[in-house]
Amino acid sequence: MIGLISATAAGAAARDRMAAAWPDRTRVYDGPVGEAVRAAFAECEQLVCFLATGATVRLLAPLLGDKAADPGVVCVDEGGRFAVSLVGGHGGGANELAREVGALLGAEPVVTTATDAVGLPGLDTLGFPFEGSVATVSRALLDGEPVALEAEVPWPLPPLPTAQQGPYTVRLTDRAVEPGEREVLLRPPSLVVGVGASKGAPVAEVLGLVEDALREAGLSPRSVAELATVDAKSEEPGIVAAAERLGVPLVTYPAEELAAVRVPNPSDAPLAAVGTPSVAEAAALVRGGELLVPKLKSAAQPAMATCAVVRRPGRGRLAVVGLGPGARDLLTPRATAELRRASVLVGLDQYVDQIRDLLRPGTRVLESGLGAEEERARTAVAEARKGHAVALIGSGDAGVYAMASPALAEASDDIDVVGVPGVTAALAAGAILGAPLGHDHVSISLSDLHTPWEVIERRVRAAAEADIVVTFYNPRSRGRDWQLPEALAILAGHREPTTPVGVVRNASRPDESSRLTTLAALDPATVDMMTVVTVGNTATRDIAGRMVTPRGYRWQESTKEGAQ
Repeated sequence: MIGLISATAAGAAARDRMAAAWPDRTRVYDGPVGEAVRAAFAECEQLVCFLATGATVRLLAPLLGDKAADPGVVCVDEGGRFAVSLVGGHGGGANELAREVGALLGAEPVVTTATDAVGLPGLDTLGFPFEGSVATVSRALLDGEPVALEAEVPWPLPPLPTAQQGPYTVRLTDRAVEPGEREVLLRPPSLVVGVGASKGAPVAEVLGLVEDALREAGLSPRSVAELATVDAKSEEPGIVAAAERLGVPLVTYPAEELAAVRVPNPSDAPLAAVGTPSVAEAAALVRGGELLVPKLKSAAQPAMATCAVVRRPGRGRLAVVGLGPGARDLLTPRATAELRRASVLVGLDQYVDQIRDLLRPGTRVLESGLGAEEERARTAVAEARKGHAVALIGSGDAGVYAMASPALAEASDDIDVVGVPGVTAALAAGAILGAPLGHDHVSISLSDLHTPWEVIERRVRAAAEADIVVTFYNPRSRGRDWQLPEALAILAGHREPTTPVGVVRNASRPDESSRLTTLAALDPATVDMMTVVTVGNTATRDIAGRMVTPRGYRWQESTKEGAQ
């Protein structure tokens, strides 16, 4: 919950805007400001104070204790100009809250945390449990000191400017080791503990067995991602409570699925009880991995619990990101977040140049020129299979005549794939022209490099006969200059010469140009590969210099009747 505190009418107005926008996330604290701050500090995970920073600091000072446990505090000035992350930037989430508050109120977020200020991800914000000297190692990263990354477990990480060797270390490990003086341990969620239990098994017996198994194997309980068992035990109190105390989810599988898993220690007892010869080992191994701890029984007599521990390999992550038509303000926030999350970026060199300034220090960039789409796709998938967090970029929407298709053709289910949509060239051009896509429409690429012309021609004829608005991608190049006239001739057989046609070149870029012409007047020689051509249907009109396709023909008919 976010506590909201204000002292003046101006502050209360901004406070109420936030409360109305986030009714389930916020609670307003009225009354004397000092009492309100003390109450919110004790009861809420975060605070937004619509007060001067000096006053807020004085009110907070006697309340501050441990930065890992204190609420995050954001301070907004009376004029609503700035949202200042004041306390708990990382641990309390105040840095991100400042950005959210700024976006909501139109205020400038002010984040002074050193790593955030220079674009480095905070070691305590990577989403992993951590141990060790975060401040010391973070300072070394900021000062450009060599910091070694030792990944004992391959796992996707955001970019970190690390070296092969150095006096400081970031170690990614699930082993139960103590951090050195100049070391940070990151605990990946790499361990799966399979558990089985007889009916009524005490939670102490289940939990004690799991803890003993991890300790004897030298594994950290902070790297346990989940407890796994058979569906029949999904409500077994001892197992459910053990997962709750470990702070991990309980995942269950059907008996028939577990029965198909090959295990080293099958048994007739679980087969008779729940329909699978193995519960603990099979539940841990069902999604693959390395069996670190074979089935163990609890020490009680009779033993009522079993467990096994598996290390699952880190799954690489491939984000296929659409950059939009080129303008920075048409790049989505989600795309920006994925670019900053990726440790490896793969893309066409000219697209990389568009967003290079958004990349975090340490991002490895693999760029290539025109005509290497399949190779870029193979490279991106290969890097993800190595366990990296990869972003593969394309213009517009990556799924429209771009990189998503070749990438997904290469990828299998051994990596995670995320699609990030972008504003397409057709949409950007449509917004410039007016509303040409107001009814049914289709996009057709006239490039026959990958598609035979006979197929393209058949699609153009179908669109012409169906009276659908058509946007032509890749309409004309130096070596391919006859396809556009052919396509226009096909459409002309079904549409009037006065049919509006919109021509947009470099939509949303500094050298953007556009014009509205007609099917008869369009000169194909004025079109190139940086252009999209939108041909209207029989309902499309030029209205005040804008290309408009009505949402329905009834609207068009009523308009005509009203004009008579």
